[in-house]
Amino acid sequence: NNFVRGHYIIVKEIFDLCLDRIRKLADQFADLQRFLVFNAVGGGTSSGLGSLLSERFSVNYGKKSKLDFIIYPSPQVSAAVIEPYNSVLSTHSLLQHTDVAVMPDKEAIYDICRKNLDIERLTYTNLNRLVSQVVSSLTASLKFDSVLNVDVTEFQTNLFPHLRIHIRLSSYVPVISAEKAYHEQLRVAKITSSAFEPANLMAKCCLLYTSPSPRDS
Repeated sequence: NNFVRGHYIIVKEIFDLCLDRIRKLADQFADLQRFLVFNAVGGGTSSGLGSLLSERFSVNYGKKSKLDFIIYPSPQVSAAVIEPYNSVLSTHSLLQHTDVAVMPDKEAIYDICRKNLDIERLTYTNLNRLVSQVVSSLTASLKFDSVLNVDVTEFQTNLFPHLRIHIRLSSYVPVISAEKAYHEQLRVAKITSSAFEPANLMAKCCLLYTSPSPRDS
């Protein structure tokens, strides 16, 4: 359940098989445009093997866009003590070999579901549905023709000032329970302002202040 095992040990057993399956799927498309990659970097296989696959995508499909949806671990909602270790080691690959990265973290997703859905005991189905709504909203312009139709290249050009700065902070509103769905008044102004509230952001952000080192004084 650590990065090294997924990157160096498990890869010997299934890496060639994974590449062969991906190649067969890619060959079925006449005009392959992009890859959508889903993984959680807190686990060993997902972080280690996922990083290696991202590197191989860059080699074999360098001109194709890679859009990654990555679930990041959180110290408050953690299943293993080595999740920070796995995520740190896999972050280099995310910066180097992906074009757009959407990175909700576990704690933020749990808090949004717990506060807004009125569910006492959350399941992975509840959490995955919220993440899938974000993915569906982001990729809607890629799947349906409209005046506002954009592709991943335009995402990169409009949202990111530098190629290595391509990690998006996402929010999704409204998230309401089924019982309240028919009683809420959803206005455009309220939805827009709610999207920028910290409670609706899918990442727990913090500012880290450091004092200057004695050598700088």
